[in-house]
Amino acid sequence: MKKIHPLLDEEKQQLARRYEKEKRLLGLIGLFLSLIILLIFYYSGLSRWLAHDFDHSSIILTFLAYVAVLYSLFVLFHFPLSLYASYFHERKWNFSNQTFKAWLWDQAKAFLVGLVVLNLVLGLLCRIMAYNPRLWWLIAGFGMAIVSVIFSIIFPVVILPIFNKYTPIQDKELTEALRKILAKGGLKSCGFFKEDMSRQTKKENAFLAGLGKTRRVVLGDNLMNHMTIPEIESIIAHEVGHYKYNHIWKFIFLGTLQQIIVFYLLDIAMKSFFPGFLSSARSNLALLPWLALFMGAISSFLFGPLGNAISRHFEKQADTYTLESISDKKAFLTAMAGLANRNLSNAYPSWWMKWLYYSHPPTGERLEYA
Repeated sequence: MKKIHPLLDEEKQQLARRYEKEKRLLGLIGLFLSLIILLIFYYSGLSRWLAHDFDHSSIILTFLAYVAVLYSLFVLFHFPLSLYASYFHERKWNFSNQTFKAWLWDQAKAFLVGLVVLNLVLGLLCRIMAYNPRLWWLIAGFGMAIVSVIFSIIFPVVILPIFNKYTPIQDKELTEALRKILAKGGLKSCGFFKEDMSRQTKKENAFLAGLGKTRRVVLGDNLMNHMTIPEIESIIAHEVGHYKYNHIWKFIFLGTLQQIIVFYLLDIAMKSFFPGFLSSARSNLALLPWLALFMGAISSFLFGPLGNAISRHFEKQADTYTLESISDKKAFLTAMAGLANRNLSNAYPSWWMKWLYYSHPPTGERLEYA
């Protein structure tokens, strides 16, 4: 391995490379499994039976049953891999703090949340296809942008509390320091909250979530236990940098443009391979597995690396803002290095790994830039 930054632990970095390799392999297995499930669901005839023969009277009931069966089978067949990847593998690397019962309860909650969200998003998409088959791709692109904004607003107050407990931070010195960091960027927060992240993992995280009246600073309890106030300031200053550069709205704009292009290409591909596409709501539903496969392929291969490159550029801008706005520059270095060491983040991935997977600049680059 190349010579590393003096703040990084060389032994931890060797472990990080192994940990990342195993995680990527598990991800690829999961991707292959998803492909197999969708193809079997379609070619077994189950997709067509659910869409056309399950209930002739109500398309709404048919839709709800179809989504429930497909999603349930997806979760069921992914369960052994999920059990190993997020429970046993994390325990193997001494990250997981959860009992099996607690892990299972989180999985059950995730299933229910996923089912609700999937019904809403797919229901909207199917309704748009039925409403305007000729321009569905354009309307759906803008529709998904609206969904993204709504989700950004409700995420910290509706979704997150389902999985973790959030309590106001009592440390006055810390909250005052964070309030000043936000004020310097022209932001106000509706609160500063501690997340009981240690209930699940030893990993550390902090973020600025929400829009408008739901905006809040969230610090994982693990991070609060390991970082000094100046280090935490540097982490939140980075998040403020995203707001200062309007990255959220830029991501929404770029995401909308990307989604319109993806839906347009999806429209062409589906019509080429399946002439019955858009002929009826039930036909569209029966073709949902192929719709998902084509959309995933177009999004991943056409926009995956490009999206990562744009995201890395935005992250570097946020780092620049951080270094310009905090007084203790070394705190940024020790915070980044500490996170890499404790979370086992690979600070020096190969170029192709960075190109394919990294939405943030690797820690080694961030330390060198700082």
